Amino acid sequence: MIEDYFLGKNKKKKKSSHLLSVQNLEFILLTSMGNSKDRIKFNVGGRIFETTSTTLANAGHDSFFGALFDDDWNLSPPKEDLFIDRNPDCFAVLLDLLRTGDLNVPANIPERLLHREASFYGLLHHVRTAKWGPFDGNRLRLSDSVKGIAPGDGTAVRAGPDGGCCVAHGSVVHVFDWMLEEHCPINLDYQRVNDVGWIDSDNIVLSACEKLGRGDGGMGLFSSSTGDLRYKFQVCHENQVKSYTAGALSFNQDYKIFSSCKGRSNEYGVGVWDQITGKQTDFFYESPGWSLGDADKLQWLNGMNCLLVATLFPRKDNCYISLLDFRDKNMVWSWSDIGSPMAIDEKRVRDAIAMEDSNSICVVNEFEDLGFIDLRMYGGSVRWSSRSRLMKSKMPDEPCYPKLALHEGQLFSSMNDSISVFCGPDWVLTSRLRRSYGGSICDFSIGGDRLFALHSEENVFDVWETPPSPII
Repeated sequence: MIEDYFLGKNKKKKKSSHLLSVQNLEFILLTSMGNSKDRIKFNVGGRIFETTSTTLANAGHDSFFGALFDDDWNLSPPKEDLFIDRNPDCFAVLLDLLRTGDLNVPANIPERLLHREASFYGLLHHVRTAKWGPFDGNRLRLSDSVKGIAPGDGTAVRAGPDGGCCVAHGSVVHVFDWMLEEHCPINLDYQRVNDVGWIDSDNIVLSACEKLGRGDGGMGLFSSSTGDLRYKFQVCHENQVKSYTAGALSFNQDYKIFSSCKGRSNEYGVGVWDQITGKQTDFFYESPGWSLGDADKLQWLNGMNCLLVATLFPRKDNCYISLLDFRDKNMVWSWSDIGSPMAIDEKRVRDAIAMEDSNSICVVNEFEDLGFIDLRMYGGSVRWSSRSRLMKSKMPDEPCYPKLALHEGQLFSSMNDSISVFCGPDWVLTSRLRRSYGGSICDFSIGGDRLFALHSEENVFDVWETPPSPII
């Protein structure tokens, strides 16, 4: 019943309960034709609405309307009209969305009000799906731009799992939900934020610099809605808790958090923590002559069960890229540009990303030239593709270094005020996203079917979405 929806609204259900099988849909459709028992009436704010189980079933079991069905999708309507003390205009829009899959919002209904009502009925996902389609880098359109509070101090932007994002500005992280409404900011009291990542839609992990004389720094788990600290992640060295600076972050499917670490003693390397308990479970110490604790980027590789660790120029004079296997504390692959015959900086690696499907690592230099390193060869050379040499004469006075991202078979690379999209086995340039306002792009992130791009000068972040496919 409806009471069960609110009692179990925040509980996880089996994935199969969300799915309406073709057979059940056909059964509902056939029995609803001419069957008055299949119809149900709602009195919403004094207005009467009549619909069928076919329409309501489209809402799914985890919705307000799903509580009217049993596990076999049999409708159990109340004997009288069901009264709902909510906005009738929004109800009409949402009911039409369930009927047609199309979202038509009259001009007199504020978007915020519709989202609030959709949240009450458990239909936010339906609204989001109708507003934009599945992510496709070649079909992205600029949907919004949000101006930051602290110009020139942007550190990182991270897309959330539900379409929101968070933006690090120095020691403050601003958190936005999928409606781009800002929640309470997370303030680390003048400790610079190095990286930020989403555990889920409710929890954010921050890594920060150690502040001398205070013994703090490291990592913390914060509420994305209130900004409250839930617990801190500690580093233990020789059975003693140590203060440390945490850097790049990564996560895996086994609820583990990875972070590069620098301490005052020998706590240089990559630490591992349990997301649920917050306890340290492992530590990969940095070997002499290599760099792990200063890493710019960490990336967990599910297929290889390894962690990519990349320390890049100019943080270090040389670049170090390695794959770590924590099961036997082994560096299974590594590459460095130490000893490479480079007379100029044009071949310096600015970012790197592993591509498991092609057994390679993609790197990018200052001029957005892409390079590829074969993972099947230990310490092999970089195969560069020089597609952007003409950009050399157009570099801005204070350029941002290129960043890379890989999402659903598409490769993304930022350069100045634009983001390039590469596709296919040869990674051909297929489209370019450009926005002139706000200066160069210092970071970008993909998640929740959105791309967020953070600009350096005004701390503007742009929101790119894929338009929904037309309904035929």
